[in-house]
Amino acid sequence: MNGRRNFFRNIFSVGAGVAAASKLARGQRAETESTAESLPVRTPDIKDLPFSLDNGVKVFHLIAEPVKQEILPGKTIDLWGYNGSAPGPTIQVNQGDRVRIVFDNHLPEPTSMHWHGFEIPNEMDGAPGSSQDPVKPGGRFVYEFTLHQEGTYFYHPHMAMQEMIGMLGAFIMHPSVARAPRVDRDFVIMLQEYAILPNISIPNTMNMEFNWLTFNGKAGPAITPLIVRLGDRVRVRLINLGMDHHPIHLHGHTFFITGTEGGPIPQTLWYPGNTVLVGVAQARDFEFVANNPGDWMLHCHMPHHMMNQMTSTVGPMTRLGKGMPAGAGMEAHNMPGMDHGEMKMNVDVSPDANSVPGFPQDAFMSGPMMAMDQMVAKPENDGLRPGWSGFIQGMMTFVRVLPPDQYQRIMDLKAAQQARRSNGNQGSGGRRHGE
Repeated sequence: MNGRRNFFRNIFSVGAGVAAASKLARGQRAETESTAESLPVRTPDIKDLPFSLDNGVKVFHLIAEPVKQEILPGKTIDLWGYNGSAPGPTIQVNQGDRVRIVFDNHLPEPTSMHWHGFEIPNEMDGAPGSSQDPVKPGGRFVYEFTLHQEGTYFYHPHMAMQEMIGMLGAFIMHPSVARAPRVDRDFVIMLQEYAILPNISIPNTMNMEFNWLTFNGKAGPAITPLIVRLGDRVRVRLINLGMDHHPIHLHGHTFFITGTEGGPIPQTLWYPGNTVLVGVAQARDFEFVANNPGDWMLHCHMPHHMMNQMTSTVGPMTRLGKGMPAGAGMEAHNMPGMDHGEMKMNVDVSPDANSVPGFPQDAFMSGPMMAMDQMVAKPENDGLRPGWSGFIQGMMTFVRVLPPDQYQRIMDLKAAQQARRSNGNQGSGGRRHGE
């Protein structure tokens, strides 16, 4: 009996110590953050959609249109999206808000807007043929409803092929009362895939196999890492709209599944893991305490989803020498850095490699084949191991758990970058559409 009593006493002591340490860490933080009950989410590589107020109604303007999306340096593809990007901008509202979305169709064919998982009046559901007529090219439809839900939701057309050419966006409903425990960082990642042959910029929306896999419209290593401070409690919201399921795996930490596309999961039903399967048309939230410092991979664990442009290899020409990568178009020979060391071919193979059955096991840009650190340089990548980009492709990025000094350095670099961009925009007469 004494053993059992001591066991529970130790458990409570440890829990109290952890809580106290967490409270102390939060008290020592001086970073300026939102004072709202719920932190705004951050969608790396995707902007938020601004709104105006009309007699208490939040008014958003959303435009469906063709976009050119650079998913990787030197790789720009033709997609359809919203307000200049694919995925479209993230919409953030509060539980209980009344919202009005003024939707304009700049596509060459009819479309509509479906609000995935929303409990709203039928005439606002956005399913053409059942709840509304499709919005014709050049047309407009105004959606308006009051939101009583909370959680991770998304918007997309209800036209199948349009979904496969990039049309998706996150819609976050913040709770009227903040969830407990409160998070310090909150991120959204949208999962998409495309089938694009070499020398072609338009996805084949009817294909069942995909060779470009993206987080928030970028393929690794161009995906921006998630930057968190050691000790932060972190929430990651995953949204999947495509043809494949994605087992998303985080290195170095155990997380708890805390939400789905139906809203938050009661805390008594949270369960631990380090890999979560995100099915088609699903959302999954997970939370963890970033208590293990380092640069930790966050990636889909489907092997082909950790590759870019999975075209066939051409025997011994791959991996060896400075020649053109297998499967690349002729334009790749003139890609920046190909002949100047900026993009480096990996030649760490044995002298008899070509005589070994099964070699090589790579496709264009798969495996440790190319490093393009400088081509994807950004503040969030500062301090990564040299050559890191040669091992990050497809649905792969990092969660960087940084001590305060390294975290602050990246925040300072980001602030300086933003200042330069602001000065540049002022000098050029303002922001261009889609920026």
